[in-house]
Amino acid sequence: MLETVIKRDRDLGTPARDTNARLVTLTIDGQEMSVPEGTSVMRAAAEAGINIPKLCATDSLEPFGSCRLCLVQIDGRRGYPASCTTPVEDGMVVYTETPKLHELRRGVMELYISDHPLDCLTCPANGDCELQDMAGVVGLRAVRYGYDGANHLKDKTDDSNPYFSYDPSKCIVCNRCVRACEETQGTFALTISGKGFASRVAAGQDQSFLDSECVSCGACVQACPTSTLQEKSVIMMGQAEHSVITTCAYCGVGCGFKAEMKGQEVVRMTPWKDGQANRGHACVKGRFAWGYTTHKERVLKPMIRQHITDPWREVSWDEALAYTASEFRRLQDKYGRDSIGGITSSRCTNEETWLVQKLVRAAFGTNNVDTCARVCHSPTGYGLKQTLGESAGTQTFDSVMHTDVVVLMGSNPSSAHPVFGSRLKRRLREGAKLIVIDPRRIELVNSPHVKADYHLPVRPGTNVALLTALAHVIVTEDLVAEDFVAQRCETKAFNQWRDFVARPENSPEATAEDTGVPADDVRGAARLYATGDNGSIYYGLGVTEHSQGSTAVMAIANLAMATGNIGREGVGVNPMRGQNNVQGSCDMGSFPHELPGYRHVSDNATRAQFEADWGVTLQSEPGLRIPNMFEAALAGSFKGLYCQGEDIVQSDPNTQHVAASLAAMECIVVQDLFLNETAKYAHVFLPGSSFLEKDGTFTNAERRISRVRKVMEPRNGMADWEVTVALSNALGYPMNYRHPREIMDEIARLTPTFNGVSYEKLDRMGSLQWPCNDEAPEGTPIMHIDEFVRGKGKFMITKYVPSDERSTRKFPLLLTTGRILSQYNVGAQTRRTPNVAWHNEDVLEIHPQDAEDRGVAEGDWVGVQSRAGETVLRATLTDRVQPGVVYTTFHFPESGANVVTTDNSDWATNCPEYKVTAVQVMRVSQPSEWQRQWSRFSDIQQKLLRERARETEATLVSK
Repeated sequence: MLETVIKRDRDLGTPARDTNARLVTLTIDGQEMSVPEGTSVMRAAAEAGINIPKLCATDSLEPFGSCRLCLVQIDGRRGYPASCTTPVEDGMVVYTETPKLHELRRGVMELYISDHPLDCLTCPANGDCELQDMAGVVGLRAVRYGYDGANHLKDKTDDSNPYFSYDPSKCIVCNRCVRACEETQGTFALTISGKGFASRVAAGQDQSFLDSECVSCGACVQACPTSTLQEKSVIMMGQAEHSVITTCAYCGVGCGFKAEMKGQEVVRMTPWKDGQANRGHACVKGRFAWGYTTHKERVLKPMIRQHITDPWREVSWDEALAYTASEFRRLQDKYGRDSIGGITSSRCTNEETWLVQKLVRAAFGTNNVDTCARVCHSPTGYGLKQTLGESAGTQTFDSVMHTDVVVLMGSNPSSAHPVFGSRLKRRLREGAKLIVIDPRRIELVNSPHVKADYHLPVRPGTNVALLTALAHVIVTEDLVAEDFVAQRCETKAFNQWRDFVARPENSPEATAEDTGVPADDVRGAARLYATGDNGSIYYGLGVTEHSQGSTAVMAIANLAMATGNIGREGVGVNPMRGQNNVQGSCDMGSFPHELPGYRHVSDNATRAQFEADWGVTLQSEPGLRIPNMFEAALAGSFKGLYCQGEDIVQSDPNTQHVAASLAAMECIVVQDLFLNETAKYAHVFLPGSSFLEKDGTFTNAERRISRVRKVMEPRNGMADWEVTVALSNALGYPMNYRHPREIMDEIARLTPTFNGVSYEKLDRMGSLQWPCNDEAPEGTPIMHIDEFVRGKGKFMITKYVPSDERSTRKFPLLLTTGRILSQYNVGAQTRRTPNVAWHNEDVLEIHPQDAEDRGVAEGDWVGVQSRAGETVLRATLTDRVQPGVVYTTFHFPESGANVVTTDNSDWATNCPEYKVTAVQVMRVSQPSEWQRQWSRFSDIQQKLLRERARETEATLVSK
C-alpha cells in the first residue's frame, strides 16, 4: 500500500519547461548544473537540492514574483532579483545564501508577520503552514512593529462555503489562490480587491464564496500557503497523520487523490500531484463530497424479506448469502437456468466487476449479465470497434494540450468532467479553436475567457445528419487527407463512403431543415476541423444516447480518419465516459455477448481458454441484455436478479416499465450503500462498501488503469469483492481469492490487453494505459499510431434515420437530459453531502418564448408529459436552450426525469434514447400521479426499514 506519514509534496517553485529544449549551464552556490532553457533560477536550484525560501511561488502555477522572499544574488547584476521570475542563462553564477540576503529576507518576513495573527498554536494550519515554515527558515526571531497601527487582524471570516472557510485576517496577498483559480481551474472567480494596504482576495464582486462563481474545486485551498483558505474538516479534526494514494470514484476522469487520515477517519482528500489523469487538480465532488461514506443512512447489516411489503429483517452475512443462494437455485430449478441474471456496476472496481460476470457465467451457468454501460457508452464500444478496431478512446487527457482544433459534441465537461474541462479551457486560452455541437449553449460556447469559434445547436435526434453534412464538406471541397487514407484505410470502404457523403441530400443546405443548423456554420466548422493541423474530437452521452448512437460514433470515426486526425498527440476520438469505471466494466466482459477483452461468447477458442481456467462449461449463446431481462420478467420467464451497485429504477428509461418488471420478479438481490430506488423492490439487501473501503483498480476514459487503495476497514464488514466470492461459494462454485491482486492476476492471464498489468507495476508506475502486454510492457498512451488495431481503418456508411421521437401537435417539444457540476448520476452519493447547497432539485430549463406560449413564469411548477409518463418539475427560463427544446437533470428520484423518457434505443446496442423525448409542458399546481404514488411507496419502504431498526434495537435490549 502506498501509505505515507503526512508531509507536504516537494515543491520546486515554478513549472518545468520543455525537457527537449536547449540545455543551459550555470552555477548555483558553487554547483554547476545544466537545465532546459526557460527554467527559472528557483527551479534549477531546487532540482540541485538547494531550496530557496518562497511564499508566492509554487510549481503548479506560473511565477508571479510578489513575495520578494526568493531573492538571490547574481554576479554582474545590480540588486537582488526574484529567483522565481528570473530565467537561467549560460554562465550565470548565482548565490542563494549571503548575509545581505539573510537580512533582506528577514525584513520581508517581519513585514508579513507584523500584520498576521500570532496564534500558531491554535491555528488549524499549525504544522502545515508555509508562512510558519519560512519564518523559521529565514531565522525570524522578533518583530519590531507593533499592532497599534492599521491592520487586518479583525477581518471577518467567510464561512458561507460548506467545505472551506476564508479568513482574510491571515491573508498575505500572495495571489496564489487567484492564480490557481485562473490557471488551474479556469473559472476566474477570484480577484484582488482594493489597492495597497486595502488589497484583499475577493470572490466575484466582493460576494461570499457561496454566492460567487466559485465552483469549489479546492484549487485555491490547495494553493494557499497559510490558513486563509482552510478545509472545515481540518479545522474540526486537526492535521492528518498519514495518507494513502487512491483514485476518485466519481466521473471517468479518474483523478488520483491522497486520502489524508487520522486512524480510520478521513480528514481531507487532496489531489495527488503525481496523478497522471488530473495532474494535481480536482473538482468539488472528488475533493470534498466524500462524506456519504459515513452517512447515517448507509445500511450496514444484511437484510432479507420474502415480499416487498414485509419489513426488513436484519440477518448475519452467512444467513443472507445462504438465503440468496437457495432462492437462486430454487428459481433455476423451477423456471430454468436462464431465469436469473446479474448486473455489474461502473462504480465498482475492475476486480469486483470481473467477479460478478464470472459469477453469472460460471456459478449461474448463463450469459445473462449486463452493465450500466449499456445505458451510456455501449454505442462507443460498437462504433469504434467497427471502424478502428478497439472499443475505447485513442488518447491521453494530456493530449488535449497539443490540439489545435477541438470538436466537442454532446459533452459538457465543465459539469460532467470538470478536471478535464479545466485542462481544455487552458488550451483554448492558449489559442486552440473550438467547435461545440450541442442543443444547449454550454458554458464553453461563450464565457468571459473562452469562446467557441462555432456553436452548432443541433436539433436533438439529428446528430447523424449533421456529422454526415460535415463529411460532405470535407469530401466535396477536397479536404480529405488522401495520403493518410490511402495508407491506413480500406480503399473500397472509403470510396463507398466518399460517394455516399458526397450526395446532394447530405449537403449542409439539404440537411439544415432537419438539424436546425445553418449551412454556412456547418461548412465553416468542417473547414476549420479539416485544415486546423491537429484536430481532436471529444464526445459524450449527447452522441451515444440516441437511436442512432452507434451510427453517430462511426460517423465521428469517419471524420477523424478522413482528415488524418488519428495516431499522434493532439488528435483522436475521445469518448468522455460518465462514471468512474464505465470503461473498466466494459473491458471486464459485462455484456451478455462478450467475454472479457471484447471477445464474443461464440468464439470457441476464447471460450475454451476461460473454461480451462474456470473449470466449467460456458454457454456459447449471448444472454439477455437489461431491456430483455425486463421483457422476460413481464413475460414470466426471468425471476431473479443480482444487482451490484446500480440503481436501475432511477437511472434506466421508462421508470414505470422498469418498476413493473422488478415487481414481477421473485428474488431481487441488491448490493449497495443505501436503500436506493431499486432496493425498495429487493428481497435481499447486501450492504456494499465505498471506494474508501476497498482495494482494486478503476479504468478511466483514457484507458488508464489506476489503483484504488483501502484507507479504512469496510464499515459493513466485507468489501464488495468478498461478498461476491462468498455468494459464489454458497452457490457451490468455489472462489478462493485472498486479495484483489489475485483477481487482477487472473484478469491479466485471460485478457490480452491486460496481460502486462499487475499491482506491482501499477504501484511502480502510478498507472498504466491498456493495451499493456509484451508488445507494450509500459502501456499504450496513444493508440493506432502506425496502423489501426483492426489493421486498415474502415469507413462506415452513416445514413440518417429520423428518430421515432419527433415533435408532434400533442408533444411539440423535445426533452434532452444531462448532468450538473455539483451532483453525480442518480445522486445517491452527492445528495448525501453538502453539495445540495448548490443544487437541491432537478429543474426544467425552458426557453422564454416557449414559456410565454404556455403562461409559465420563472419558478412555476410544470407538468412534463410524454407518451411514457408524466412528472412535475420547477421551471427555470433560459435562452441556453433553443426554442422547441427543454432540458433537465436526473439526480433526484422524486423528480422522475426517467418517468417520461421512452424505451426507444440504439439500433445496435439498446442504449436508451435519453436525449430525445417528445413532450408537452404545461403549468400545473400539484405533483403528477406518478410522483404521488412514488411518495406513498417510498414512505412505506422507509417505514419498513425503520421497523427493521426498531426490531433490531428491541432484540438487543432483550439480550
